[in-house]
Amino acid sequence: MALFGPDKTQMVTAERALPGRPTPLAVPEQHFVNGNRILPPFPEGLATAVFGMGCFWGAERIFWQTPGVHSTAVGYAGGFTENPTYEEVCSGLTGHTEVVLVVFDPAHVSYETLLKVFWEGHDPTQGMRQGDDRGTQYRSAVYYVDDAQRELAESTAKTYGDALRAAHHGEITTEIAPLRHFYWAEHYHQQYLAKVPNGYCGIGGTGVCLSDLPGVTLPGPKG
Repeated sequence: MALFGPDKTQMVTAERALPGRPTPLAVPEQHFVNGNRILPPFPEGLATAVFGMGCFWGAERIFWQTPGVHSTAVGYAGGFTENPTYEEVCSGLTGHTEVVLVVFDPAHVSYETLLKVFWEGHDPTQGMRQGDDRGTQYRSAVYYVDDAQRELAESTAKTYGDALRAAHHGEITTEIAPLRHFYWAEHYHQQYLAKVPNGYCGIGGTGVCLSDLPGVTLPGPKG
């Protein structure tokens, strides 16, 4: 415990985490930009992915602008508190990081392409922060839903890590772990930068492109 409260760059333990609540936070069913559902059930044939890239406002916009993505939603994952509020996540006492749920059509955009968007869209070497945003809620993360996603996340992390080191960046600190639960964030966070176009966006990449790496072929959207 720091002098003026908990160190928000240190992960809380399950024993010290806030308990949360059994009732999910109220969110709209439809995406503010494209009108598709952001809550299940989703149309047959679609898949999901979950990424943490720092502040989820800008991260979500990157993904809803990606061709082949059906819908997006922001929320919390990777921690212990059930159905946390934004204020609780900001306290550093939930263990959650800010994430984006990406609902996509594998016939039109591959998971590899989403990983390219993820790696290139932020700096995955910064530990418990992203730019000026500091705390465990801003850590880089990939939460996979099956072994295929895990293998692709791990392989691209290794390849991209080699490229970042060659470009004199630090080591990748991205958490790659199974998705235990995704909790939808409050309604006012959903598609925030569409509602507030000049709102804060802390997203920024390193300038190192995954698609430029030797031996890496990432398929683009299919016709």
